[in-house]
Amino acid sequence: MSHHSHKDSRFCRTELLIGKDAVQKLSRAHVMVVGLGAVGSYAIEALARAGVGRISPVDFDVVRISNFNRQLFATTPNLNRFKVDVAAERIAQINPDCAADPLRMFVDGKTADALFERDPDVIIDAFDSLSPKVHFMAACVKAKRSLISCLGTASRLDPFSLRIGDIAETMNCPLARMIRKKLHKLGINEGIRCVYSVEPPRKSAIGTVPEEGDFVRGRPRRPIGSISYVTGIAGLMAAGCSLAIDFKGLSGGAASQDGGAGSDGSSD
Repeated sequence: MSHHSHKDSRFCRTELLIGKDAVQKLSRAHVMVVGLGAVGSYAIEALARAGVGRISPVDFDVVRISNFNRQLFATTPNLNRFKVDVAAERIAQINPDCAADPLRMFVDGKTADALFERDPDVIIDAFDSLSPKVHFMAACVKAKRSLISCLGTASRLDPFSLRIGDIAETMNCPLARMIRKKLHKLGINEGIRCVYSVEPPRKSAIGTVPEEGDFVRGRPRRPIGSISYVTGIAGLMAAGCSLAIDFKGLSGGAASQDGGAGSDGSSD
């Protein structure tokens, strides 16, 4: 990846915040995002705009009409395109120097090794198929891979209820409860960082009939109501967590606490 002075770089505002060394560290980082839906698509966006040098988007599905209310990649020109192709295109549009490494595949415990071979610094797990997710999480723990796992954000309306914490700390999340139970049987009780919501899910948000095409793999699932800002913020939080925790030193900052013009925190 080429490095520009902060005056002409598209990441000059990031450099002002975290410093040149941290920006260069990000340019050498490799983050993998598994699942490119309502959460994962926003994680991809944040990683690309942060200047991460290599991003591996992983998904097997295509953009569907039911994705439009919450997924960043769901636009009319992208309808029926593979999400990994859309993600790679989006990354290149944001940062041509970023190496996009898309993988079109279904992820579970059996296919985890194929992802580990790409040797990412950190993995964001943003898919929600229960059994494959559990076995993938377990594979990450066994292989000592740095993982941020995104749990249930559908059927919620309150973005202020989102949290980052250990899997053992999660509450009010049926998906997390089922995952904890299955992980416990595999001998795992803690040690996985998660993005989750403490807001109890709204039972009325569950549909009665599976939407066409929504179960290309796995069992048929009823649709669950969701809204853009909650799932999107969860994805942004996952990206932020992956960078702040796994690439230490980003808080070193080039700017002083006082700042100069614009020190009131306003943004343009």
